[in-house]
Amino acid sequence: MYFCNKSNIAQNALVRIGDIDIAKFPLLLAPMEDVSDPPFRALCKKHGADLMYTEFISSEGLIRDAAKSVQKLDIFEYERPVGIQIFGNEIDHMREAAEITEQAKPDIIDINYGCPVKKVACKGAGAGILQDIPKMVRMTAEIVKAVNLPVTVKTRLGWDEDTMYIVEVAERLQDVGIKAISIHGRTRKQMYKGDADWSLIAAVKENPRMHIPVFGNGDVDSPEKALQMKERYGVDGIMIGRASIGYPWIFNEIKHYMRTGEHLPAPDVSARIAACKAHLDMSLEWKGPNLGIVEMRRHYTNYFKGLPGIKDHRMVLVSTMEVDEIYAELDVIEAKYQGVSYEIA
Repeated sequence: MYFCNKSNIAQNALVRIGDIDIAKFPLLLAPMEDVSDPPFRALCKKHGADLMYTEFISSEGLIRDAAKSVQKLDIFEYERPVGIQIFGNEIDHMREAAEITEQAKPDIIDINYGCPVKKVACKGAGAGILQDIPKMVRMTAEIVKAVNLPVTVKTRLGWDEDTMYIVEVAERLQDVGIKAISIHGRTRKQMYKGDADWSLIAAVKENPRMHIPVFGNGDVDSPEKALQMKERYGVDGIMIGRASIGYPWIFNEIKHYMRTGEHLPAPDVSARIAACKAHLDMSLEWKGPNLGIVEMRRHYTNYFKGLPGIKDHRMVLVSTMEVDEIYAELDVIEAKYQGVSYEIA
């Protein structure tokens, strides 16, 4: 068992990224492709997220003014503080993309060195750059020099079990100017399989030369797990990804549990339907009817996870392209499940 006490030094201090005060122990929304868009971020902000990151944005798309990439630069005042995340494998293009991103006026620019998917990593971007640490450091230094905003990094422990150099890597990235680092406790080879290893995240935090915030990421899916990671590994905050999909309440639930040791009542079906409809409304407005419908589908499972017999209703939600049918089915679910308890898996 790995216990880390470094965070006790400044328990009551606000975590700062550059000159931005975040929170005493911030909960961050992870950047997730086709998930952490403005509609979803709005719900996560409402339910307690302290700092949010956009979906990752291709540097190539930005410098070529691709519509999909440029649209991802959209941020709103109610989201602040908010970071825009970029990825790519060419240093010059990443520097130019960072300059374009700065014009969108986020609070933070984040570099994606963690995405494990083949189409990104095998081209040397995302987690792929973990195979070339000197290039990773050079790229980071160029981005830091190119912009006046705080630059942060999200990365993994290493490419595989033989290259888990994250303690050294984090220090080198700090030395070229990043203001915070978020570390997912898996290698690229692991993808999302197996358990996240937070011991190396703690080792980064325990490095006496580290002075920037260190955020942990991976497998935090309950208030109990969040408190365990805070107390055992001493991180400055926690980044939450998959557990928030269709369940933005997790942020306030964690905060309440950390503060009181008690659980907030779980949202009932009416609260979930209301959130789901608000999410759908915003998705349709921001993305249009086709993409707005399709990209909502991944959220329905979690909005209604644990309701007995929900599968048939969920199949309707994920198979129709008719907006009216979706809203009608949501009304059916609300009426059918009033007073029904969610089953705990």
